[in-house]
Amino acid sequence: MVPAWLWLLCFSILQAVLEAQLAELSVEVPENYGGNFPLYLMKLLLPREGAEGQIVLSGHSGKADEGPFAMDPDSGFLLVTRALDREEKAEYQLQVTLETEDGRVLWGPQPVLVHVKDENDQASGHQATATVEVSIVESTWASLEPIHLAENLRVLYPHHIAQVHWRGSDVHYHLESHPLGPFDVDAEGNLYVTRELDREVQAEYLLQVRAQNSRGEDYTVPLELHVLVMDENDNPPVCPPRGPAVSIPELSPPGTEVTRLSAEDADAPSSPNSHIVYQLLSPEPEDSVERRAFQVETTSGSVTLGGLPLRAGQDILLLVLAMDLAGAEGGLSSTCEVEVTVTDINDHAPEFTTSQIGPISLPEDVEPGTLVATLTATDADLEPAFRLMDFAIERVDMEGTFGLDWEPDSGHVQLRLCKNLSYEAAPSHEVVVVVRSVAELLGPGPGPGATATVTVLVERVIPPPKLDQESYEASVPISAPTGSLLLTVQPSDPMSRPLRFSLVNDSEGWLCIEKVSGKVRIAQSLQGAQPGDIYTVFVEAQDADEPRLSTSAPLVIHFLKAPPAPALTPAPVPSRYLCTPRQDHGVIVSGPSEDPDLASGHSPYSFALGPNPTVQRDWRLQTLNGSHAYLTLALHWVEPREYIVPVVVSHNAQMWQLRVQVIVCRCNVEGQCMRKVGRMKGMPTKLSAVGILVGTLVAIGIFLILIFTHWTLSRKKDLDQPADSVPLKATI
Repeated sequence: MVPAWLWLLCFSILQAVLEAQLAELSVEVPENYGGNFPLYLMKLLLPREGAEGQIVLSGHSGKADEGPFAMDPDSGFLLVTRALDREEKAEYQLQVTLETEDGRVLWGPQPVLVHVKDENDQASGHQATATVEVSIVESTWASLEPIHLAENLRVLYPHHIAQVHWRGSDVHYHLESHPLGPFDVDAEGNLYVTRELDREVQAEYLLQVRAQNSRGEDYTVPLELHVLVMDENDNPPVCPPRGPAVSIPELSPPGTEVTRLSAEDADAPSSPNSHIVYQLLSPEPEDSVERRAFQVETTSGSVTLGGLPLRAGQDILLLVLAMDLAGAEGGLSSTCEVEVTVTDINDHAPEFTTSQIGPISLPEDVEPGTLVATLTATDADLEPAFRLMDFAIERVDMEGTFGLDWEPDSGHVQLRLCKNLSYEAAPSHEVVVVVRSVAELLGPGPGPGATATVTVLVERVIPPPKLDQESYEASVPISAPTGSLLLTVQPSDPMSRPLRFSLVNDSEGWLCIEKVSGKVRIAQSLQGAQPGDIYTVFVEAQDADEPRLSTSAPLVIHFLKAPPAPALTPAPVPSRYLCTPRQDHGVIVSGPSEDPDLASGHSPYSFALGPNPTVQRDWRLQTLNGSHAYLTLALHWVEPREYIVPVVVSHNAQMWQLRVQVIVCRCNVEGQCMRKVGRMKGMPTKLSAVGILVGTLVAIGIFLILIFTHWTLSRKKDLDQPADSVPLKATI
């Protein structure tokens, strides 16, 4: 069960929360206000998230009747739009909420009670009534104090203000006013004012009352009464009309005068009713002077800048309250408006968006006028005239290699090449471009961002390689063996830079080219080729140091009918040996020495390994000259034994097959072959030697076992014999 004190505590907290939420604000408005409208009444403390919603003003309990009231959405002030009459309605109940567009309440409702202040427009106001009685023995009127009448009295007229009396029976009263005013007197000596008085029209009247008999003769000199019209402070201060916006330059120092307000009050100039003081309403003043953007001098109405800096482009509406009676309670007021525009000054130096550009590579043969780079600069000033920029190359370019091109109203500048480049003269350039404001800069000087460095690298231009022929042709029999040399591709200048060769479009894979020497050979059997067919590939040559520099030439292969198989006349090749693992020596293979063409200096022999894949894997054949080739091992290790290596020798459409006998063996440190020898007669084999050794060891073991057994049995027999049976030893 919940204790009673806990219920009371929860109830009191809930009640306090509800009372805090429904706390009502109140404000007073003088009736028949004659000042400027709208009249700002009070500022509501809206939450900071007010920018997300809209301020809604309604009548009591959310009704739509808000009367002659409105809300300023920018400043949060509650204002009245016309004069109010207490006799018509004495108070207004309003409520203010902050809502979203879909009607969701973000804050509120905040109730506000507006009281219409009674100005006593139905009472007699300040007035004076005088009754004059003069003794009969006196011949003159008694002197009277001045009569004070309030201006603009809202009473029934004629209104009684004084009474005079001359003792006697035959007395008639006659009234004269200087200047002529709304006054009258009746037969009983009662003085009346017949209408409202206005101090601005006439502040003082002199009344003369004559006491006469029936014949129109004065009993005595006229009675003089002074009537003073009292100022009732019925004229609120009148603000000067809102003129054009006042321009204040950005970065103006604190204390700079923005404007000077001079409100006018139609009340008596020397009375407190016309004593006007000023108070800043919006922007709402801060406690600290350094945090104020504006401040108002109370008596003079001078609006000056505070310590809070302003930003260029701001449009600010100042609301200044002008109050008479020196701001005392009961005085009238008007709200003066001053529009202030913060104008821009040239206080921002232009800066480049990027301070380092490049490196940018340009070939030394690039044409002058080529665009090198485009630089972009920005200026934070708002005035277009202050954003005009001037560009220049900071470091003196004596040769005028580079130049700048830009539009006057653009923040983009183009760096262009003006002269030819030379790698030998200058392999690189650093161009420093500086930007300045065309107008005079009033703020801080240019910072590091006012310069940009463009790094240009000059690329050396190397002519592309050139071959000794524009195209190549070769004829080959379809029976040509693998490895046959077709031709050699060479540069046109033997002293030129080294080239690297490759074949392009070799769809059948019949050909291959040595990367360095440029020799074109048959890579595999020409299977599928027919006599009369033409096979075209391209030879591509690239610069060894600059691969981007290359050239190509077509290579046309004409396939010929296979010649009749010539009789192979293998030359005698003596048996030779090679070491495994492989060492740096091989076997020299020579062509037939009796060939007359070779002796006469005609075309050389062509050497190639046989078509067997195993042979081509295990062996390598390198041509030494036109008559000899060098045969070596291709693998690091091959099985030691005797090999027959087929070598095909071709010359002028004739072919020979050499069977080179090579013995592969293990070698000693001196490179001499260690041959495997056979078993000598009469010498035991390994198996027989092992058998003899094992048999000998077994025989020795059996002999040792017999000796040990015999010794054991003898010892046991001696232990079992009785003591008396032991023979006595003879003593000699």
